[in-house]
Amino acid sequence: MSDRIEADYLLETPGAPEATAEAMAGEQSSGTFVAVPGETPELRERSAARVERVDTLGEVDTPSLPGRHAPGTRCTQARITLSWPLGNTGPDLPNLMATVAGNLFELKQVAGLRLQDIRLPQAFSAAYPGPKFGISGTRDMAGVAEGPIIGTIVKPSIGFDADQTAAVAADLAAAGIDFIKDDELQANGPNCPFDDRARAVMKVLNDHADRTGKKVMYAFNLTGEVDEMRRRHDLVRDLGGTCVMVSLNSVGLSGFLGLSRHSELPIHAHRNGWGYLSRAAMLGWDYPAWSKFWRLAGADHMHVNGLGNKFSESDESVMRSASSLLEPMFADKPCIPMPVFSSGQSAVQPPETYRQLGRADCIYAAGGGIMAHPDGPAAGVQSLRDAWDAAIAGIPAQTYAADHPALGAALRAYAK
Repeated sequence: MSDRIEADYLLETPGAPEATAEAMAGEQSSGTFVAVPGETPELRERSAARVERVDTLGEVDTPSLPGRHAPGTRCTQARITLSWPLGNTGPDLPNLMATVAGNLFELKQVAGLRLQDIRLPQAFSAAYPGPKFGISGTRDMAGVAEGPIIGTIVKPSIGFDADQTAAVAADLAAAGIDFIKDDELQANGPNCPFDDRARAVMKVLNDHADRTGKKVMYAFNLTGEVDEMRRRHDLVRDLGGTCVMVSLNSVGLSGFLGLSRHSELPIHAHRNGWGYLSRAAMLGWDYPAWSKFWRLAGADHMHVNGLGNKFSESDESVMRSASSLLEPMFADKPCIPMPVFSSGQSAVQPPETYRQLGRADCIYAAGGGIMAHPDGPAAGVQSLRDAWDAAIAGIPAQTYAADHPALGAALRAYAK
């Protein structure tokens, strides 16, 4: 492994890609737009970023992004790799983000730029916790040794009080669910305060566990300021809860690290807001680069959307994101979280999800796919288990549905 930080970009520029790459390297290390006193050859040797690769892809007829380039200006697209000495930042994730994803997006030479991947020196592995639970720890806490963890989201997203939320959790537990999560919109509003919700929900889940021996995992959305998140975490832990949830883009890296270093429970990392970082094809982030920050910082579960989802993301992008989470970051600290599939999921998508992912290590979360099943939530949960069982066994879902009525009803209801 290199002792330098490396970042891969998709670049679009009206100039020569090599020159724009050099401008990016200078802007994000020791240089600026003019020579300055003190930038000696020795300093540049020690601290300057380097252009490691420029692969020209072709030309486009007009710039992808607004800026100083008039519409109709032909631009060249290229894949480039920049690298930085570790000594510039040290193993420091917040300042790494400023280095690889800072002002370079605003350079006038840039007509489009997307950060696609990063590779980090071993020093980052020693400096950050990575997932404390990940796939195996989550399975232990949820009591699901194999196959997907079947989950859902409390719906309506917001509007229930604590007792109504607990009633939904009780119904879902009785239906055989493995995992429930708060919606990202439900945190600590006056209509459903966090503490009241945690106490009410854990009362019904603990009662269910006492009766059945199964503790349903519930991801409580504790998003807030750092001290609030730590206190809410401790309340969930003390009530016997087994998971907490945080909105990554709301709390930022430092806020997330303040929680993850403190946490004794799996952290369900929600990516809401991902669209504003990624939806423009020539601006922002690819998921492999973005997710590595949060993986190293301690995310145990990470959302990747789902096949046939209700959003704008393609199936190809979804599966590329999910597969990237399962690729080790370091030999000694793989930092592999559990992928979370959600958004418009039902019993229809498991065969293709399993075929492309190649394994069933995931949380498979369906809202309407469970709650709107024609025969009720218990049949909704069963239909998902049946769909995954068929996929893992290599049996076509329609064939398996012949003697699995919950799956048959789901396929009739949800297949398009």
